[in-house]
Amino acid sequence: MPTPATHPRTFRRHPTRLLAVLLAALLGALLLAPTPAHAAAGELRNGDSGRAVTALQNDLLDLGYWLDGADGEFGPNTAQAVLALQKAAGIARDGVVGPDTRAALADGARPSASSSGDALEIDLERQLLLVVSGGEVEYTLNTSTGSGKPYLGSDGSERIATTPTGSYAVFRQVSGWDPGPYGALYAPMYFNGGIAVHGYPSVPAYPASHGCARVSLPAMDWLREEGHIAVGTTVVVR
Repeated sequence: MPTPATHPRTFRRHPTRLLAVLLAALLGALLLAPTPAHAAAGELRNGDSGRAVTALQNDLLDLGYWLDGADGEFGPNTAQAVLALQKAAGIARDGVVGPDTRAALADGARPSASSSGDALEIDLERQLLLVVSGGEVEYTLNTSTGSGKPYLGSDGSERIATTPTGSYAVFRQVSGWDPGPYGALYAPMYFNGGIAVHGYPSVPAYPASHGCARVSLPAMDWLREEGHIAVGTTVVVR
C-alpha cells in the first residue's frame, strides 16, 4: 500500500512533490551510474564532454592547434588537434589525452617553421601541416601524406606513393569534390602536378595517401575561407 507521501492522490493535490520525487530518483541514478574507466583514470577521448573537454580545447587553441572552437564536446575536430599535438611532441599518436599528452600541453609543445616568410609547410616526418606567417607557426593541423607503398598508376605502371620534398606554389584549385583516378578529393589545392592539399573523410595518424596532403573536411574549408591557402600560396614540403 502506498504511504501517504507517495499516494497518487497526494501527487495530484501536490504536483511539486511528484517533481521532487522524480528529480531525486534521477539524481540517485546519476550518482550510481558507473564512471567510464578512462575517465576514472583521468583520460579524455572522442565522445567525452564537459568542462574538462572545454579546458583541453582552450589549451589546444592557445598553442595554435586548429579546431573549430571550445564547445565542451570531444568530437572529430578535437581528436585531430590532439593527434597534431602528439605528433609535434613526439609521443604516442592515439588521440587519447592521457599523462603524456597532458605533459605536452603543459610544456607548450609546438612545432617550429623552416620558412622565413609566409607559407604552408608539410612536415613529412611528423605528418603535420603548418600555417606559417612571418616565419612563425600560426596554426598546426594533422595531415596524412604519401604512404611510401607501391600502387598501380592510372596507366597501369607500378608507382610508389610519395610526397616529393621541395618548394612549390598552388597553381590550381577546385571547389567541392574533384573526381580523380584514385578517388574524389575535397576542395583540392594543387601544388605539384596531381598532388594537392585537400580534404578527406579519413586523416589517420600515419602516412596513408597516394602523395597528397590530407586534412579533415572542416579544416580544408577553414584553410580556404580564411585565406591560408589560395592560388599562389607557397607550399614547402620537407
